[in-house]
Parts: sequence; C-alpha cells; structure tokens
Amino acid sequence: MKFKLDENLDVRLAHLLIENGHEADTILDQHLSGQPDSTVYERCCSSGHALITLDLDYSNPLRFPPSSSNGIVVLRPKRPTLLNIRVLLSTILPELKTRPLAGKLWVVEPGRIRVYEPDAG
Repeated sequence: MKFKLDENLDVRLAHLLIENGHEADTILDQHLSGQPDSTVYERCCSSGHALITLDLDYSNPLRFPPSSSNGIVVLRPKRPTLLNIRVLLSTILPELKTRPLAGKLWVVEPGRIRVYEPDAG
C-alpha cells in the first residue's frame, strides 16, 4: 500500500511502514506543508495514497469522505509522544494484511481500532 504521513507526524515513522513492505512518503516530501486539509486530502485521493494523521478533522466523514480515498487513518494516542504514536502505528500493520483500508476511516486508539465504513447502498 501507499501511505502519506501528515505533517503532524515525525518523518522517521515512514521507515516503519517501508520496513513492512509499504510505500510511504510525507507531506514534507511532497511540499504540501502548511496546505489546507482539503488540499492534502485531494492530493492523497488523486495519488492513491492512504493518509495517516493525528488531525481529528479527518475523522469527519462528511468533510473527508473515506469512500473517495484509499483510506484514512487517524491516530489517537493518549499522549502524542513519538513512542506512543509508533506503538499505535505498529498496531495497524498486522491489520492491513487482513482488513482492507481503502474507502474506510480507521480511528486508532490504544487497544482498539474503530472503523467507519460508508454504507454500501
């Protein structure tokens, strides 16, 4: 899968995805730093990247419909330290092998993943 890490995530986290067989780049890599959320969302949709972010705005499926994307992952650590974020990101890696992310919103919290899946009809 192709992932894009939002600017609120440490760029070193991309290596965790790459080590697990995924493609990963960052908002900084794409010179999108400081751009509105809508621009980031549209760029991810057009390039086929799933977005990984700490930004709760992306958890609004009316504003950022996951069905139009390759997936959105919103990480919700208790405290936004690099270690806590890395642990949450690590929890989704085995899930990606068995659960499709495309078209869905995953809100990842310690101990659980909440999945928003738009109605099929």
